[in-house]
Amino acid sequence: MSTSHHDHGHMDPPRVQEVADGAYAYIQPDGTWWINNTGFLVGPEGVVAIDGCATENRTRAFIDTVAKYSDAPIRTLINTHHHGDHTNGNYLFDTATIVAHERTRAEILAYGLMDVEPIWPGVGWGDLRPVAPFLTYTDGVTVYAGDLRAQVRHFGAAHTSNDSVVWLEEQGVLYTGDLIFNGGTPFLLMGSPAGYLEVLEKIKGLGATTLVPGHGEVCGPEQIDYAIGYTNFLLETARKGREAGLDPLSVARETDLGEYAALSDSERIVGNLHRAYAELGGVERAGTIDIYGALGDMVTFNDGKPLSCYA
Repeated sequence: MSTSHHDHGHMDPPRVQEVADGAYAYIQPDGTWWINNTGFLVGPEGVVAIDGCATENRTRAFIDTVAKYSDAPIRTLINTHHHGDHTNGNYLFDTATIVAHERTRAEILAYGLMDVEPIWPGVGWGDLRPVAPFLTYTDGVTVYAGDLRAQVRHFGAAHTSNDSVVWLEEQGVLYTGDLIFNGGTPFLLMGSPAGYLEVLEKIKGLGATTLVPGHGEVCGPEQIDYAIGYTNFLLETARKGREAGLDPLSVARETDLGEYAALSDSERIVGNLHRAYAELGGVERAGTIDIYGALGDMVTFNDGKPLSCYA
């Protein structure tokens, strides 16, 4: 099995795309494992950053890029969820108030930096240390960068227990975090397929015209429908597999991904099935399951080879 349908032989450097006046997306190709997007909003007195990066070098490069667009400091850092590709660099934002959902703080405090070396070996992470958000909310908070009004909203468990979006209503721009992987397989191992469907419908209802996804190119709202289609496919596959008495790895090996086979990181079907099985079996949304066991099955699905990471 292949972990990615992308050609990693050449990867373009990160680039900045203005998505509204004063609002930017920081796109990191090729958007596969641990290579996420961030964003930033520029105001006269300061910058609002949306997520950091997985490694020290990538986060420093992002911060240096922001400085080219504003002489003002980064005063606020929003974490869209707790995963390390979005939060490992928190410690480098020494002028910022770090803002996130209360469960984002709880997850980082509980687990710190996950031991991912057996799954993604040889990555140059840098001298990382976990730093949790210290301004938290339950449902949401609104932040400003000059006249830019950014509504930070949590709609429920989805990709994780603690996903938030950053919604620029007047500009029609939505920073989705990892609720959207444009060109990549959605990943729900630490979240909830049922919750994901509900949250996708809620963000669809916002009426955004431009989406800055957590991974992949800036896109339109059609990617929300694509993610809904994948999740319905996943749930139907899980139901049939459980009825047949098959474990998630066996089901994944037998599953024809069809139109979703072209997505990168296709081994995520294994982790997604583990979560779907647990939820169909009565585990609460984003409840505790054997995460490392599921990741191990993903490696097995990948012919026993560690998963590729080019961060």
